[in-house]
Amino acid sequence: MRKALLAGLLLLAACSSPPPQQPQPPPPAEAVIGQTVVPGTKAPSGNLVPNVVGMDHQDAQNALQAAGFYVLGEEDATGRNRKLIIDHNWVVVEQIPKAGTVLDPKQRITLRSKKKDD
Repeated sequence: MRKALLAGLLLLAACSSPPPQQPQPPPPAEAVIGQTVVPGTKAPSGNLVPNVVGMDHQDAQNALQAAGFYVLGEEDATGRNRKLIIDHNWVVVEQIPKAGTVLDPKQRITLRSKKKDD
């Protein structure tokens, strides 16, 4: 009886095969630092630049710092070369590089802003 049970188990084990493996989809292409990230791709060794256009200048700086960017530049987008002294009085109208770019966190991001009453 014991031999029959063992033989049955061995026969059952020999007949069962592992499930066929599903083909794996190809991995998404890697994004390159300095290029815009395509949805579904991975950023290799950089951070994704968030969109801060339209934000209060101070809030934009806070958002960029939260994303890991601390080298920030600023300039008067009207061309009048005014200094941005009270950041909450300004609104971001352009960011360089654009949102969605993968960037090394040590790289500079420039915010071009104008006064809210301009």
